[in-house]
Amino acid sequence: MGMYPRKCKPVNEGCPKRPFLTSYKTINYGSVFKKVLAYHPQQTLQKPVSCSGIGVHSGKKTSITIKPAPENHGIRFRRTDLPGTPDIPALFKMVVDTSLATVLGSQGAIVSTIEHLMAAFTGIAIDNALVEIDGYEMPIMDGSARDFTAMLKEAGCRKQEKPRWFFVATKPITIRDNDKYVTVEPYPTFRITCSISFTNPVIGTQKLVFDLSKDNFHEDISHARTFGFIQDLKYLQMFNLGRGGSLDNAVVIDNDRVLNESGLRYPDEFVRHKLLDCLGDFALLGMPILGHIQTYKSGHDLNHKFIKTFLEQKDAWETRPVEITSP
Repeated sequence: MGMYPRKCKPVNEGCPKRPFLTSYKTINYGSVFKKVLAYHPQQTLQKPVSCSGIGVHSGKKTSITIKPAPENHGIRFRRTDLPGTPDIPALFKMVVDTSLATVLGSQGAIVSTIEHLMAAFTGIAIDNALVEIDGYEMPIMDGSARDFTAMLKEAGCRKQEKPRWFFVATKPITIRDNDKYVTVEPYPTFRITCSISFTNPVIGTQKLVFDLSKDNFHEDISHARTFGFIQDLKYLQMFNLGRGGSLDNAVVIDNDRVLNESGLRYPDEFVRHKLLDCLGDFALLGMPILGHIQTYKSGHDLNHKFIKTFLEQKDAWETRPVEITSP
């Protein structure tokens, strides 16, 4: 999530049904199919967990409870404050806005700023969960995915019977917007390379290559906070946005210095948070990817435009379960 305005257009495109990984073996669906002993299984939580906090834009307090869900359920948000408690599937086709955060909508209901929790689901490898929320905006917590990740780890993971399905990239796909781009190319596991470039000297140019596993996400990525510039926060608040934004839930930059007394959590916290946002956006595919994603100066809008292109180019990927092998 970002704190400064970006141009966007609502997107609405289909996504295949859904059904992490550090080693894998591709599967020949011929004569050896019946010899496969085990696939990476879907996972849910062992028990419900709850938290509450304010929304970064609304400034309103909301509470969420994350509950276990059955196989092939996917991630869904349920608005418990609305009549009929409508569900909103966490899928790309439900995206209605990407200007300041990722917003999903269905049945006249919306849920906003879901990317940090979605990144945590990806980082912990949770496929199926029900997120009950009593308002339209997710709590921002400390501006990172740290608290959400800790909650999910506290709840524990429970393996399920059915296999997890993957998008397996078979051809490169790239989209560009001037000098910005997002690309994916075939790769045996999931790797993401994220690069950013700002004229502000506090941020400058940063690049991070990250090979995702359930063991490294919490320490290496989840603590990275959203960031913004003090002048942009003041501008947002003029339009009744960013009402919950503060030094408690964002890294705030004023010219050539960070205003937070505690400083940065990582020397390259800015690119780590951008990578976190990418994980949250790509989680809306409904299945994890085997491939190498590379982004340069990308944000929610370009990420979602790429997902739309990715889903349309059906000859550039296939979906399948992946066999468990020893490291």
